[in-house]
Amino acid sequence: MCGIVGAVAERNVEGILLEGLRRLEYRGYDSAGMAVLSPEGTLSRRRAVGKVAALAKRLADEPLKGRCGIAHTRWATHGRPSEANAHPHQSGERLAVVHNGIIENHEPLRRELKASGYAFTSETDTEVVAHLLEQENREADDLLTAVRRVLARLEGAYALGVVSADEPGVIIGARKGSPLVVGVGIGEAFLGSDPLALLQVTDRFIYLEEGDMVRLSAGGRIEVFDADGTPVERKVQTFEHGDGAASKGDYRHFMLKEIHEQPAVIAAALEGRLGERSVLVESFGPDAEELFGRVCQIHIVACGTSYHAGMVARYWLERFAGVPVQVEVASEYRYRQVVVPEGTLFVTLSQSGETADTLAALRFAKARGYLASLAICNVPGSSLVRESDLTLMTQAGPEIGVASTKAFTTQLTALMLFTLALGRVKGLDEAVQAELVTALRGLPRLVARVLALDPEIEVLSMAFAEKHHALFLGRGAHFPIALEGALKLKEISYIHAEAYPAGELKHGPLALVDSEMPVISVAPNDELLDKLKSNLQEVRARGGELFVFADEQVGMVEEEGVHVLHLPHVHEALAPILYTLPLQLLSYHVAVLKGTDVDQPRNLAKSVTVE
Repeated sequence: MCGIVGAVAERNVEGILLEGLRRLEYRGYDSAGMAVLSPEGTLSRRRAVGKVAALAKRLADEPLKGRCGIAHTRWATHGRPSEANAHPHQSGERLAVVHNGIIENHEPLRRELKASGYAFTSETDTEVVAHLLEQENREADDLLTAVRRVLARLEGAYALGVVSADEPGVIIGARKGSPLVVGVGIGEAFLGSDPLALLQVTDRFIYLEEGDMVRLSAGGRIEVFDADGTPVERKVQTFEHGDGAASKGDYRHFMLKEIHEQPAVIAAALEGRLGERSVLVESFGPDAEELFGRVCQIHIVACGTSYHAGMVARYWLERFAGVPVQVEVASEYRYRQVVVPEGTLFVTLSQSGETADTLAALRFAKARGYLASLAICNVPGSSLVRESDLTLMTQAGPEIGVASTKAFTTQLTALMLFTLALGRVKGLDEAVQAELVTALRGLPRLVARVLALDPEIEVLSMAFAEKHHALFLGRGAHFPIALEGALKLKEISYIHAEAYPAGELKHGPLALVDSEMPVISVAPNDELLDKLKSNLQEVRARGGELFVFADEQVGMVEEEGVHVLHLPHVHEALAPILYTLPLQLLSYHVAVLKGTDVDQPRNLAKSVTVE
């Protein structure tokens, strides 16, 4: 969840590393630091608590000069945010390491190192790695060998960047369970936990595979070694999105920019995947049609917002493909005895493709007898994509805001494509397919119409400025949308929010309803509308204030205590995608009113690469 940047260049690397950290700040922002090897071969370090701006201020007063260095922005897992706990960590004055992940056996290693005379100055698991490296580096022929020996002793997940004054101009990188990429420059080489960190210097990347190590050295030399230590060639890939993807442009926050990108990215998710009257099954891979024909059941596994997308897909898949679906939280899935019926397809959802629990679930599933695995993901070179049998890319582009917006709606779009592709193979009525394909083609235009309601939603948000709790309601496929709305509000505004199926009100949640508990509901024009209206009357009867996002055709009117915003009519199967948008905007504007850090809410990180 932390961010790593490294550079071996023909120029001073301080600016490259600092800009890389700024671009990675969405991954971690408790503290930041940098270590650079000077032309004279001395190792110097600067660290600061807080965001990257604090480190930049420190560097303005105490600059670093050198052509080789590593840097890090931290999201705390071991030890509170402090300068002592900030990376890079050193052992002595000649070796430094940055680390993303968790070393699970750090406690016995720490005891062993203390017994050998090493003194610890931090509470982190990473300092164990620094001391082990110093210990091994005394005996090893080179830094690469020292790192390889240390890796053999580590348990857990990690991405590492290491520099040593004994080998100026060299960076060693290694990954196991955490992403790490190599940026390929002209006579220069770079290391990063995310391509976004390095787009200011290159658009060509090597995505290291599980267990890989890499040595970057002067002149842009890149040597990759697999888990057995054998030199290997890894494909150089060109990054698909421009450098502007990491900029807010004219928007106040990345989240707002990403909300307003949704018409374009949903159109991109559909591009090339729709035939005249059906979804092109071939877009899932050349063997997809034959494999889909053997699917008898589906297990969807995901975390957070992606889990909510999977919950919506369950309604779609069971209705249009006639296949039973089970949706699991990834962090729970692999810690129980999973029963896998014959013909079960394993589906994972992840924006980054590096979500630790989801990736671990996929690896756990490989030994459980599943028919095959399908990854729906946003990052082409990610571990999840590489390790799955079938993939469908969501085409959302880089998402910087911690609170997922466009990644969620493109996941839903991809899941509808999957539903219709599977339904086509399973014999879904051709007229139904054609109707939904037509509705999908018109979806980006409807999304743009909803986003045009932003000023009205901003006015509604003012009613939440002094609230501390909120209740979200939905029925059917809109219950997961209510869950997602509640998650967005709590993530970025810190208002305590709960979500329930509207029919569950009388089974407990009504006890919470009073004039201080705003109740937010979505009211699409579907077969559950009348039942939803009855549930909302239960809220009004107890003095609750209602905020309803309703289809323009349902005729719901405002009255005292009932605020209604009308949305354009949409095919009821696609309504969950459309009704997500006003909940995103509501959460955004409430957070702005509350004065919270919208893009980097407290205690959270964008890419959850630790368990």
